[in-house]
Amino acid sequence: MNQRLVSPNTQEEETASEGSLRPRMLDEYIGQSKVVENLRVLVEAARAREEPLDHLLLYGPPGLGKTTLAHVVANEMRVSIKITSGPAIERPGDLAAILTNLRQGDILFIDEIHRLGKVVEEVLYPAMEDFALDIVIGKGPAARSIRLSLPRFSVVGATTRLALMSSPLRARFGAVQRLDFYDETAMRRIVARSAQIIGVEADKEGVAEIARRSRGTPRVANRLLRRVRDYALVRAEGHITQEVAAQALELLDVDASGLDDLDRRVLRALVTKFGGGPVGLDTVAASVSEEPDTIMDVCEPYLLQKGLIHRTPRGRVATLLAYRHLGLPEPEEQTPPQGQLF
Repeated sequence: MNQRLVSPNTQEEETASEGSLRPRMLDEYIGQSKVVENLRVLVEAARAREEPLDHLLLYGPPGLGKTTLAHVVANEMRVSIKITSGPAIERPGDLAAILTNLRQGDILFIDEIHRLGKVVEEVLYPAMEDFALDIVIGKGPAARSIRLSLPRFSVVGATTRLALMSSPLRARFGAVQRLDFYDETAMRRIVARSAQIIGVEADKEGVAEIARRSRGTPRVANRLLRRVRDYALVRAEGHITQEVAAQALELLDVDASGLDDLDRRVLRALVTKFGGGPVGLDTVAASVSEEPDTIMDVCEPYLLQKGLIHRTPRGRVATLLAYRHLGLPEPEEQTPPQGQLF
């Protein structure tokens, strides 16, 4: 099955390679300077007190480095990290099995933590606050509850949808950090570093071209770099120049602004089918034959950042920049957005 080149989902054949490109320590991490500095203080304070790290919540669009930062923090704390995800923990017993296998100071990384079930969350609350696990033994009148002590550990949660997390769960995290899209300078450094690690010859202009079309997202940058590497190996003797990178990315339907075919189809649907909007998310998704969550999580964050669409209480609206990007005539009157829809 075909997969978007800029999709946040990691392909199986690239998992090992992507892991090798990840920085291991805070000093190696490029970009997100404010987040990195806050984490540095958090880690150094915890180590000075000889205590586990405070519970940490990382949120932001896919592919910006939440999982990488969780591993970096574990390396800085010199502890083990156990990895799971919200959808994988279906029953309280699943979470209990994970918690009882943790050791003192370990980090439990929960990806997509907003997808934890309510019953599972109830088990997690005392574990995070009191480092205790409440277990009910038996059924009916003979049932009784026992409390097991757990070693002091740290939860690092990651989510792309902070609003979907329950307030009690959010309140139990001592540090909350948001990851934003990377600027072009940071993206150039990331692409250059990745090219060096995987042994690709790329000049500064070639690196800059890939960085410019990477949507401010390291995961996308690394994926585009691999595809451009393949193109260069076949068509340009393995050397990536600006011209080679541009040709490769045009072949992959990634334009000069980093938009791919699905992004342009969403914009074109808004402009040509719905007169620029406003139009609801479900309607937009149906018009391009995609799931609403795909449009919301994959397309919209970058389109909003580029100023190509607005979210309003009445629906999505294409901006004048969207018309210009598509090379279409601008409307005579543009209805201003009615405010942000959260």
